[in-house]
Amino acid sequence: MTTSTVYTVGHSTHSMSQFLSLLQKHGVSAVADVRSTPASRFTPQFNRHSVTPALHDAGIKYVFLGKELGARPDNGTCYVDGQVQFGRLAQTPDFISGIDRLRNGAQNERIAVMCAEQEPLDCHRCVLVSRVLEETGTTVEHIHSDGHIESHAMAMRRLMAIFGLDQAELFRTPAERLQEALGRQEKRIAYVNEEFHNNGAPNK
Repeated sequence: MTTSTVYTVGHSTHSMSQFLSLLQKHGVSAVADVRSTPASRFTPQFNRHSVTPALHDAGIKYVFLGKELGARPDNGTCYVDGQVQFGRLAQTPDFISGIDRLRNGAQNERIAVMCAEQEPLDCHRCVLVSRVLEETGTTVEHIHSDGHIESHAMAMRRLMAIFGLDQAELFRTPAERLQEALGRQEKRIAYVNEEFHNNGAPNK
């Protein structure tokens, strides 16, 4: 069985032509938008109603998966003390459905998962979506703003180094150190919604 590959990319503050060049350089044929809200005051060229026709004109398909794979769920059970818990989010039916759609789509398309952040490690597309994809047997590669590709494994090594967890330890495996690094990064980047501060129960 052939392993499929999914790419990730951040639109950052690129011009549309720069962004399209990144996608075309790596033969991307479809973009899966995982922003919960596909709009930005600062980069209006990447608002959903703008980016869709721009991609279409370049021969690239667009699908919005923010409901399924976005980092700001409406589901209160995904929150603890007002902050999204990636482990809980990954277990929701919507998220599982979104992952399945990506995996199935990757059999026929060269898909790039798109979010806003330039640095993959600062985004749930890497810390959550990519991790789950790799666990299901899909290869993930991150497209950086200068066009170079970074494997998900290399990104995880960078993440461990950020927290000083990249050196061998006597009593913890690399997998255990990676879990700590992922947990610490999740606390840094996971969305906070005060309405769900009481462990998922919206404030009255």
